[in-house]
Order: sequence, then C-alpha cells, then structure tokens
Amino acid sequence: MESTNAPAGHAGTVTVAPAGRPAWTTTWLLLGFMLVNFADKAVLGLAGPEIMKEFGLGRQEFGTAQAAFFSLFSLSAVGVSFLTRKVRTSVLLLAMGLLWSVAQLPMLWAAAGFGTLVATRVLLGLAEGPAAPVAVHHVHGWFEQRERTLPTAILMVGAAAGVAVAAPTLGAVISHFGWRWAFGAAGLAGLLWAAVWAVKGKEGPLAPPVGRRAHIAGGEPGYAEVPLRSVFLSGTFITAALGAFGAYWVMSAKLTWLPDYLQTVVGWDLQQASAAVGGGAVANGVVLLAHGLLARRAALRGTGGKLPAGAGAGLLLVASAGAVTVFATVDALWIKVPMMFGPMALALVMITVAQTAIARITPPSQRGVVLGVLVAVFALGGIVSPLVLGWIVDSAASATIGYRNGWLVTAVLLLGTGFLAALFMRPEKDARRLGVPESQAAGVPVSH
Repeated sequence: MESTNAPAGHAGTVTVAPAGRPAWTTTWLLLGFMLVNFADKAVLGLAGPEIMKEFGLGRQEFGTAQAAFFSLFSLSAVGVSFLTRKVRTSVLLLAMGLLWSVAQLPMLWAAAGFGTLVATRVLLGLAEGPAAPVAVHHVHGWFEQRERTLPTAILMVGAAAGVAVAAPTLGAVISHFGWRWAFGAAGLAGLLWAAVWAVKGKEGPLAPPVGRRAHIAGGEPGYAEVPLRSVFLSGTFITAALGAFGAYWVMSAKLTWLPDYLQTVVGWDLQQASAAVGGGAVANGVVLLAHGLLARRAALRGTGGKLPAGAGAGLLLVASAGAVTVFATVDALWIKVPMMFGPMALALVMITVAQTAIARITPPSQRGVVLGVLVAVFALGGIVSPLVLGWIVDSAASATIGYRNGWLVTAVLLLGTGFLAALFMRPEKDARRLGVPESQAAGVPVSH
C-alpha cells in the first residue's frame, strides 16, 4: 500500500506498512508481553491470603506491599518513554522483560521476608511502569492511525488474559507448591518471553526515527512537533487521563482485593476464588476485543465518528459504575457474580480509547513521551486504590461493611470521571486545534 502524501522535502512516495503478517506477528508477541506483565501484577493478590497469614500482616500492611509496586511505576513510565526518542523500542521491551524476571525470582528464597517482598515489588514496578506506553508506541509503528484501535485493544486484552491464565494456574501452583513458587513461575515466564523477543522482535516501518535520525527528521515539516504543554492541557488529554485513572483504579482494586473479598466475604475457597477471578478476566478480554473489532470495522467503513470517542468511553465508565454499585450492595450471588463477567469490565475500554485518542493528538516523534505521561498519571490509581480500599476495610466494623464501602467509593470515582470524559474528550477537535494531521501517522519517508 502506498500513499502520495509524502512529507515536504521528500521526493517520491511514502510507503505505508500493510497490516500483514509481520504487523500481526508483532502484535501477538506484544500480547504475550502484556500477558506476562499482568500475571506479574496478579501474583501478589492471588498469594495475598497466604502471605498475610505467614507474615502476620493486616490488610492495610498488605496494601502497602501492593502500593510499593507502583512507587516508581509512574516515574519510570515517564523516564523510559523519553528514551523512546533515543533508543529503539524493541531494545527497551527486551530489557523490561529481563528485569521482570530478576524482580520475581528472589522470592523463591525461603529466607526472603516481607522486606524482600516490598523491595522486589518496587523493582518490578520500576521495570513494568513503561510496559504499556512503550508497547503501544511500538505497535503503532506497524499500523496506520485508522487501524490502531484493534491492535491497541489486543495489547490491553493481554491484561485480561494475563489474569485469566494466572488466576487458575498460579492458584494451582500455590495449592501444590506454596506461594513462593507462584513468584518463581511468573519469573520463568518472563525469561521465556524475553528469549522469543530477542529473536523475533523488530521495529515497524512506521516507527518514528530515533537518535541522530530523529534529530534530522525533526526539522522537516512532515515531522513537525507541537509544544507538549499544549497537548497536556488539552481537554482530551486531561479527561482521558482521569477516565483511565478511574478504570485503572477498579482494575487494581480487583487484582489486589477481589481474591480476599471472595474468600472472606463470599466464603469461597482459593480454587473457587481463583476460577472466578480468571473467568472475570476472560470477560474483560472479550469486552476489550469486541470494542476493538467494532471500532476497526467502523473506521475502515468510514462510519466512525458519529459518537465522539470520549462520549462512548465515558458512558461505558458510567455503566461500569452502576455494575460496581450492584456488586457492592446486592447479596444474591446470582446477581452479584455476573457483574464481574462483563459489566464491571466496561471501564477498561477507557484505557484503550485513552491511548488511541492521545496518539491522535500527538506527532509520531512525541507519541512515546506523551503516552508515557498518560500512563504515569492513570497508574497513580494503582498506588492509591490498594491503600484506600485496605484502609477502608480495616477501619470498618467488619470486612463485609468495609468492602461494601470501598466498592461504593470506586463506583463514585467511575461515575465522575465517566461524565468528564463524555463531555470533554474530543481527539479530532483537539488534533485540528494543535495542527496534528492524521496523515502524519500514515507513513515514513523512503529514505532520510
């Protein structure tokens, strides 16, 4: 596929990468990357009851361990995203995969205590903070703007798939080999992915140049940059970040506290709770994939845009708020349990929509940086959520009351951020105002 809208100063055509086998192979590899990423996140929640019992921890103390994961998460998301202007994303992704394993494997040591757990979670968060923005930036180097929603959604499906695979698998590992081997299994999975990526991972033909090539290209009209301050102060960026914050809050709350909630309040055993968490994660993936397929179909048919992206994603946050409210207040399991399998997952669509919307209002050479800042902002939900819910539960008269109050706080957050996104998240309008044409994401010069 070729386009004739070459950047000024270049003779000839602009080659556009078809969404063929190399593009989709990269997408599936990065799906595996995100799968391991979220299995790493889920392992602490799944092993939580056993860890609290062995170390004699309260829920608020355990929440501190989960929050430790996010202590450097946002900082590294921004810092490494700036490196995307200097270092190839394929190299950054390989380094992250290796560091994840380095962070997980020490917990196999029998003498590793709570201090080691906190330290390794800090290291893991440092290595995983840039995962989503760098992976999305990398995959966008293989697809045109109009085709990016589906591969972005597939990467986010990795979050659901990681939990879906991790919940029953690591639950069985914990039951048969102890909670320490759950960390060991996650570390070995990271090493396996890194070995495959070292052989198969490479840059896409639409990837912006880095290093010296980036400096040369940066002065050409086809690669014109915009002031980052204008991007960060746009209605699209602010409300996308807030909406994704709400979505990440509920995702982190479920990863950290849902296994304990199902065992403590509902009365299920570890196997039942793990199966339910895994089933809910499968439903999360179905929601994300269905949204990606529908968005891609609408874009390719030219029927998208009838409902602004922010309005649609914002309304899904509002719907998710309703589902969380029902989950928190209704005791009947035939009503409560189905809320986990789809309705509560609607919030996660905002994480996909936020990233594609931000990519639309940002020139390719600045995309990695802006995506990194976006993730840094919404990942704060991962720091605050475990601590706040842990404090609410421990402060209540009973775990049942505490969890109900915690889920209702989550519902209010989703409701507020959903309305803001529906009203003010307008990527096409802000892209026109910032002077970022869609054609900038459609190709790269044949030569430099």
